[in-house]
Amino acid sequence: MNLPDLFKLENRVAVVTGAAGLLGSEFCRSLAEAGASVVAADLDEDAAKLCAEGLQSKGFRVAHAKVDVRDPGSVEALIEGSLLNHHRLDILVNSAALDPKFDPAHHEQSSNAFEDYPLEAWNQALDVNLTGMFLTSQAAAIPMLEQGAGVIINICSTYGLVGPDQRLYEREDQPPQFKPAYYSVTKAGVLGFTRYLATYYSGKNIRVNALTPGGVFNDHDDEFVEKYAARTVLGRMARRDELNGALLFLASDASSYMTGANLVVDGGWTAW
Repeated sequence: MNLPDLFKLENRVAVVTGAAGLLGSEFCRSLAEAGASVVAADLDEDAAKLCAEGLQSKGFRVAHAKVDVRDPGSVEALIEGSLLNHHRLDILVNSAALDPKFDPAHHEQSSNAFEDYPLEAWNQALDVNLTGMFLTSQAAAIPMLEQGAGVIINICSTYGLVGPDQRLYEREDQPPQFKPAYYSVTKAGVLGFTRYLATYYSGKNIRVNALTPGGVFNDHDDEFVEKYAARTVLGRMARRDELNGALLFLASDASSYMTGANLVVDGGWTAW
């Protein structure tokens, strides 16, 4: 097979959770452009529908579904519905996650200080970021085992590799803001989960890898962008489409000899 053909996904079916998110919607587009039939799944069904309809208007095969990744019944319904419509499942992208934002729309959030961080919020994040990934992978693995092949891609973060630089969130004359503990803890857990699944499915032709993005620009204020850019080797934040090539590589046969790995795309943030 020649190199361009390795990236093609014709006759494959992909489910993307968190499909209405900044990266999730890009992942849906990339998989669809490579030829896959895509199910864009999100807790926000209206947003998932908008994502799907936008891609359908361009001629791509994209359906939408509502899913609460914390709910086993909801996850089972997502996978069963995908199988009913497409009769197979080749790719699962676990992109659904809670991620506290520091863009202009979220300036009023609480400080997220560790000393008084609410247990309820901690548990909610564990439910979404780890248990949700567990449930979707568990459900998707069943048809993949029956087919004798499959790919699972878990979305991590640089803060699963290194501690957050809390200086990024400081503002003069404003109460202190912090990236909360749950984010680093759950994203580090994503890597452990990825390696566990990869080795658990040894010999089953199910490949499991992680994709670790750095910071992606999402209308952040100039001060944040300047501080973040200064911490990267490339001197800038990522564009929202700059993870697509890595995602397609992991989803396709181009990465056929890769499992249990973590592909870091962070502009050199963790290279210093």
